[in-house]
Amino acid sequence: MLVNQILSMKASGEIFTVAPGASVADAAKLLSEKRIGAIVVSEDGKVPLGILSERDIVRELGRRGADVLGLPITELMTHKLATCTTGEDALVILDRMTQGRFRHLPVVDEAGAMVGLISIGDAVSARLKELAAEKEALTGMIMGN
Repeated sequence: MLVNQILSMKASGEIFTVAPGASVADAAKLLSEKRIGAIVVSEDGKVPLGILSERDIVRELGRRGADVLGLPITELMTHKLATCTTGEDALVILDRMTQGRFRHLPVVDEAGAMVGLISIGDAVSARLKELAAEKEALTGMIMGN
């Protein structure tokens, strides 16, 4: 299964972004309101500059305390952002996320503009659907259907 197929299965294709100058508190509020685990940092909503996850915030809250909430997002966000393209295989993406120990991956086009965001949950769900379809096909072949 390819990344574009995963994107087509998502209930919402909406990508939530936040400007690099926003505070960590602003990002935390948006994460809570939208019930999402990560937010892409972008000046224009198209080109990803970084990503900030719930984990990033919690980790720094534990280290530095509540003062973290007043900091700009750029101090906590992941700057070296991993991305993928719509033509990549889901298994490759799952492996990249597992090896990199991250759960969200912006999907970009050839020009580097975001076209979506997939989570490890999206990729796992797509893989399970793919396995179920394969099982169904093999069962049909065995049963002569």
